[in-house]
Amino acid sequence: MTRTQAFRAATALATVALAASALSACGAGGAGSGGKKVIGVAVADQKSLFYVAEVAGIKAEAKKRGYKIKLVSANNDSNLQIKQVNDLITQQVGSLIFTSQDSTAAAAGVKAANAADIPVIAVDQRPENGQGKLATYIATDSVKAADQLCTWMFSQIGGSGDIAILHGVLGSTAEIQRTQGCKDALAKNKNIKVVAQETANWDETEAYKATQNILTAHPEIKAVFAESDAMGLGAAKAAKAANKQIVSVGIDGFPTMFDGISQGLTQATMAQQPYKMGKIAVDNAISLMTGKGSVPKLQYQNTVLINKDTVGNYKATQFYGPNANSFK
Repeated sequence: MTRTQAFRAATALATVALAASALSACGAGGAGSGGKKVIGVAVADQKSLFYVAEVAGIKAEAKKRGYKIKLVSANNDSNLQIKQVNDLITQQVGSLIFTSQDSTAAAAGVKAANAADIPVIAVDQRPENGQGKLATYIATDSVKAADQLCTWMFSQIGGSGDIAILHGVLGSTAEIQRTQGCKDALAKNKNIKVVAQETANWDETEAYKATQNILTAHPEIKAVFAESDAMGLGAAKAAKAANKQIVSVGIDGFPTMFDGISQGLTQATMAQQPYKMGKIAVDNAISLMTGKGSVPKLQYQNTVLINKDTVGNYKATQFYGPNANSFK
């Protein structure tokens, strides 16, 4: 983050905090407000298939339960998301389902909702400790998933050799945890060497370009651990274009990754459950708004290893909802 970006983020955070304090004094928000039947939903974007599936699950469960949602998408703009969350608070939503863009937006959004007495259900991303109070956190155990996936990947290259890592958005919860998970696997596999690391921000095109550069500088690499499926596909396509045989893996379980594995383009993914997470988030939101039922503080969802041996046993719709194939 540049100094200018940091200044703007800090200014935006301070603005939201002041606004939230004013709202709290007026009694806005909370389970007892006029917005009791309305759930606010703030997500980082509606481009990532994970977030599209999450929102699909939210909409389906809210409709089933007779609740309305107010949905905003930040288009990966942290300052915009801070403003959007503040706007939801002024509309007196009864709860907030929050998938933050980054730590700045997460901290500001949670603090503002706390000040307005609106319970926060965080999905996928969460603020660091001390940055506000969450009612619950629903996510993939990305440390465990990355450890398992990298361990599998290392076995596919014979337990030794050079690899590259493609990181997601630096500082995001998923990026931190998936990096740690692969580090844990590396600690148990001393003959694996990381010779290149690039940031591709969860994006296929960025991953394609990054992998091109990596393959030019390190033509000997045997595998690429991409921290998302989009980046895994980008890496695989770059390798194919360069006539290189590498093992390329990702984490998500996108329908496109199922196809890539079936076609032999990519080798594996850890499938997450965003549609289910969206449904759980709505169920939790209603419990918090009505005071009926308990909500666990932490709710990790399991992942499933999808590779050439297992891809025929699963369908993307099991993880991304009934409309998963329309996301391709």
